[in-house]
Amino acid sequence: MFFAEVGAGPRTYEASPSEHRKWVEVFKACDEDKKGYLSREDFKVAVVMLFGYKPYKIEVDSVMSSINENTSGILLEEFLSVVRTKKEAQLCWSEIRHIFTAFDMRYRGFLTLEDFKKAFRQVAPKLPERIILEVFREVDQDSDGHVSFKDFEYAMNYGQKEA
Repeated sequence: MFFAEVGAGPRTYEASPSEHRKWVEVFKACDEDKKGYLSREDFKVAVVMLFGYKPYKIEVDSVMSSINENTSGILLEEFLSVVRTKKEAQLCWSEIRHIFTAFDMRYRGFLTLEDFKKAFRQVAPKLPERIILEVFREVDQDSDGHVSFKDFEYAMNYGQKEA
């Protein structure tokens, strides 16, 4: 996919020492009984504290199913790994939103073929127009002549999976 070729590859998030300390403090605060792990409910509270939203049941189920069967909950190292992964996803989403906004020069919330052409003229002036048209058609999933952020995000993430 084209977007993988232009540098939309996966990122590895490295927490600063202070951010890492915060994650550990949140883990300890949510482990009220000092059992050394977070239960389902403890984990939900930790997500609220760090990310500001209550996780969906499916998200909690996914995390809890991935932990070591010999423990009753998520250990600190597993928790830190989950938080790092969530931060990577946030970073990726923010970068994609930033690129989309740069393409959406008229702030309409969607991109047209003309928006694509203007953007590509600036970043890749020698790219043949037929390639730009192919990329636009691939990203415009419902062929309505508009690329929504959802279409754009899907294309960017699809490109990462192929890279």
